[in-house]
Amino acid sequence: MVYSTTTKFTETEKKVINLLKEGYTNPEIGEMLHISRHTVKHHVSSVLSKIGAVNRINAIFMLASGGYFKEIE
Repeated sequence: MVYSTTTKFTETEKKVINLLKEGYTNPEIGEMLHISRHTVKHHVSSVLSKIGAVNRINAIFMLASGGYFKEIE
């Protein structure tokens, strides 16, 4: 599976995606969103699963090439 415009993300997943794109680590994202590292890891895993990515770098590439970031600008 790859990212498509029909892929649905929660509001928190969207925030996490945007912070991942900026290169932040799970602990940094957790601090910014006031959630635990474990919760960040859960959201990252959920995003990876939804789009079939193997890691966070792959996820950002897939989202970018699928037009996700253009949609939210």
